[in-house]
Amino acid sequence: MRLRPVFRRHAALRDDIGDLVTRRPVPGPALRHLDPFLFLNHHGPQVYPPGNRGLPFGPHPHRGFETVTFILSGELAHRDSGGHESIIRAGGVQWMTAGRGLVHAELSPQAFKEKGGPLEILQLWVNLPARLKMTDPAYVGLEAADIPQIAVADGKAAIHLVAGAMSGVKGPVQPLTDIALMWITLQPSARLDLPAPEGKTIFLYVVDGSVRSGGSDLPEHHLAEMGDGDAVRIEADEKATILFGHGTPFDEPIVAHGPFVMNRPEEIRQAIEDYQQGRLGAL
Repeated sequence: MRLRPVFRRHAALRDDIGDLVTRRPVPGPALRHLDPFLFLNHHGPQVYPPGNRGLPFGPHPHRGFETVTFILSGELAHRDSGGHESIIRAGGVQWMTAGRGLVHAELSPQAFKEKGGPLEILQLWVNLPARLKMTDPAYVGLEAADIPQIAVADGKAAIHLVAGAMSGVKGPVQPLTDIALMWITLQPSARLDLPAPEGKTIFLYVVDGSVRSGGSDLPEHHLAEMGDGDAVRIEADEKATILFGHGTPFDEPIVAHGPFVMNRPEEIRQAIEDYQQGRLGAL
């Protein structure tokens, strides 16, 4: 086993959206992306009062990638122009393949706006390779009960496995590409080794608490950029939550413009035209 080192830490930058607390570790000043992982928004944690306006993510388009949304607390309503609709609650995940394009909205359900409550959400954008940029859109909504929870580290850590395989268990999402994604909760003195196959890009973000990995302390709201190896060791002296994943990089050009991520500028221009002409559908 060769443990991967941490060779750079990236602090999430505070970038609130209205009254929604938002931090973003990638893209940032020193890190454009971690191929194939493009973007992470960490919303909250915060408590909404009764009679709130809810989340501000009304209808908007996407093309060329996937969004994976982890609802750590609160609840989130999803609708898209492909006809998919759901309300997912704490501990659940929404996995949307934008592919050739659709319009979707991510809003707070009416009950949440009336009653308020805690909210914490992570949204990760995962790129698609050129051969899949124009694949058919799809959506999977998973509640907490749909997601396997694997006890590790003598019961001091729990892996919530969304995609990929771990300890003989497969996640409920079968990705289009070679992606594993999970979030992990750790108790004090937890220590675990996670598979991190050679040649894959590691995604490790500390949601709360702090951990040690690869010879480095990783504080809350920091993303680790990791070197080569085939395993990642995580150690915690306090309660902590991390988002962890890995994927095979595509090594393709990335051209991003707002909600569109393609390989060439002309593909972005086409995406904008298709959206303006209503070819991505509407809500």
